[in-house]
Amino acid sequence: MNEIKLTSKKKMRNMLFISFLIIICLTVRIAYIQLIQGKELSELAYQQQTLDRKINPQRGTIYDATGKNILAVSSTVETVTVNPSNIASENKEKVAKALSNIFELDYETVLKKVKKRSSIETIVKKVDKEKTDELRKWIEENGITSGINIDEDTKRYYPYNNLASQVIGFCGSDNQGLDGIEAKYDNELKGKQGAIQKHTDAKGGEIGEEGENYISAVDGNDLVLTIDLTIQSIAEKYLEEACIDNKCTDGGSVIVMNPQNGDILAMANYPSYNLNEPYEPYTDELKATWDTLVQQEKTTYLQAVWRNKAIADTYEPGSVFKLITASAALEEGITDTDNEGEFSCTGGIEVAGVRIKCWRYYRPHGAESLRQALMNSCNPVFIGLGQKMGVTKYYEYLEKFKLLETTGIDLPGEAGSIFLAKEKAGPVELATISFGQRFEITPIQLATAVSSIANGGTSIKPKVVKQIINSETKKITDVPVKTGDNVISKETSEKVLSMMESVVSEGTGKNARVAGYRIGGKTGTSEDGVNTNKYVTSFCGVAPIDNPQAVVLVTLYNPTGEGGHQGGGVAAPVGGQIFSEILPYLEVSQGNQDEVETIEQIETPDVIGKTVAEAEKIMKENGLELVIQNAEEEIDKDASIIKTQIPQVGIMINKGNKVYVEKE
Repeated sequence: MNEIKLTSKKKMRNMLFISFLIIICLTVRIAYIQLIQGKELSELAYQQQTLDRKINPQRGTIYDATGKNILAVSSTVETVTVNPSNIASENKEKVAKALSNIFELDYETVLKKVKKRSSIETIVKKVDKEKTDELRKWIEENGITSGINIDEDTKRYYPYNNLASQVIGFCGSDNQGLDGIEAKYDNELKGKQGAIQKHTDAKGGEIGEEGENYISAVDGNDLVLTIDLTIQSIAEKYLEEACIDNKCTDGGSVIVMNPQNGDILAMANYPSYNLNEPYEPYTDELKATWDTLVQQEKTTYLQAVWRNKAIADTYEPGSVFKLITASAALEEGITDTDNEGEFSCTGGIEVAGVRIKCWRYYRPHGAESLRQALMNSCNPVFIGLGQKMGVTKYYEYLEKFKLLETTGIDLPGEAGSIFLAKEKAGPVELATISFGQRFEITPIQLATAVSSIANGGTSIKPKVVKQIINSETKKITDVPVKTGDNVISKETSEKVLSMMESVVSEGTGKNARVAGYRIGGKTGTSEDGVNTNKYVTSFCGVAPIDNPQAVVLVTLYNPTGEGGHQGGGVAAPVGGQIFSEILPYLEVSQGNQDEVETIEQIETPDVIGKTVAEAEKIMKENGLELVIQNAEEEIDKDASIIKTQIPQVGIMINKGNKVYVEKE
């Protein structure tokens, strides 16, 4: 009996000990789960019991300077996702088959997603509503009540395709800005993402009456650019013509800037690309070989065309830079505009034992005033002015004109200038800088510096965004005009502008003349690197001289056509063509009334919606030429309908000019 009692007590002790061990193990396990794995398991539980579907906001619209023309807009599309756990096993293959057929996807890939053990899987993004309506119809016909989600999404669209492509930039598949304004102002444009939250049980079924928790998206803010659609179209039209006619192997750029407030009215680059297809080949030559290229080669070509030459490419400005030397010399009182015979060109000048030639060394210019030297673009005169100022003083003016730093324009990828350090600049280096060679700046730096001359001598910061419009309150915030110190006096400014007018009326820039308007300018030609046999040719113009409203800088890289590579013969005519159309558009009054009647102007007729044959007849009757930009080798002129035209209807243009159209 005692033995039985002892055995029972022993069993109880053992059971208590085992129970104690189990409790300790459970306590340790619970502590481990709670303290070590708690956060991870909570997140997993939340993911299992909460189905989050993101709602993308409407990205802000980008307008041109008028506030009427849309340059970039987000259109409504839809995204399809599935909750695999909410799709019955017997329906998974049927659902996968339907999704792959409707959206033209790989069946096996879709089936893997439908069978996957996850809360949500994306099937297809940014599809048109007609496709998702087809899916809605299938869902209704097959009685699928849960597991397939169709949510509203947005897709970026650029109505004018190639227009200002390097300025506007484009977005990725997630609506994030990747280049240009889209990238620089991404925080303003992108808005705030919303969500649809649905609570489920362990099997994926909806819990009780909670339903869906909807967090609305906040749309992005709108932007109004300083870029004017009409002026941009004009700049692009003549730049493309110039690059093709002069066989500019490395393209070109045009900047049109308002010197009074820093607004960039146009910034054109050639070649350009279609913003709606930024990853596609952009020339006929590339289209023919695209499929044979490896990915790295494709990337190199694409990055080259995305690059905004006007702000990212440095070059030797050549003789256009003589405007800076002339301004500094006048401001310092070293010379004046019309001291007859003050200078003498003998074909060259010796500097520290090195003879530097004038471009017309074979027939020297002889006795000249400063005005005549600028008209003749005579190198020795400007070398002499640089010598009189000295390195220290000359570099002070480089700093004043902001040429030793970036302009700070509100675009990504701006490059800085390349000058020899002041301490290392000797007599020869100063000489070459004085007439615009052996250093590099960007086109935007030069256009900004010339704008400081044109506006009376005040430093100004260029900008491409004029206003920001809040998407919720519609409040308009103006981007302020940013001016700096006076670079030169108003008197010096007026003297330089007067000399620039002489360059166009009588000197190397006479091909930029426009009847009826007072235009000033300076031509430039420089080598693109050392011993490359490549040239950069340019023209910088200002109009009207008595109250400058536009600075136009034309830069053409390596023209190899029959017209040569001199700025006066190649770039100046482009500047003149641009001025001939933008000045009437800007309602600039004609100053030279004696010349007004020599060029007849006409209001651009409306040919949108008409056939090509009808449009050609209308243009011919009005003394204009029709150019179809997207025509195949042969088109049916009686059936092809015009959908867009540049310049737009009602714009005043010169008779004999071209009107560019696209057919449907």
